[in-house]
Amino acid sequence: MHAFKYRVLVIACRTADSPELRKAMGTRCELGPAAFTLVVPRAGSGTATIQDLVDHLREAGFEVDGFDADADPIVAFQEAWDPGRFDEVIVSTLPTEASRWLQIDLPHRVARIADAPVTHVVAWSRAQAAAAAASRVMSG
Repeated sequence: MHAFKYRVLVIACRTADSPELRKAMGTRCELGPAAFTLVVPRAGSGTATIQDLVDHLREAGFEVDGFDADADPIVAFQEAWDPGRFDEVIVSTLPTEASRWLQIDLPHRVARIADAPVTHVVAWSRAQAAAAAASRVMSG
């Protein structure tokens, strides 16, 4: 007999490999068993392949699958969202000043469409985190 698992749709692009997103997923797992589907809207190159992202999350201990999606994050969400399949959503964005997704109010728009719990995670991309760490080292 299998225990109930929460099914969580995760929408992320440049923040899909961030520690902040992994922490949010871990927090979700602390509430009960959860399986994740990572949706990565593709706006161009510069991000890891979906399989690399899924592999990293699996290595971190998460049950996850994933797929590339439409470059428009709203379209990507609408194509992936199935209220019969998912219980909640995590939207991972860059910080306000850097996030096109926040400029279009993605977390709130997703919440209105899904009518399900939505967690918004603010995360740095790996490149931004490395640049911030380097500037702290140089100034410290």
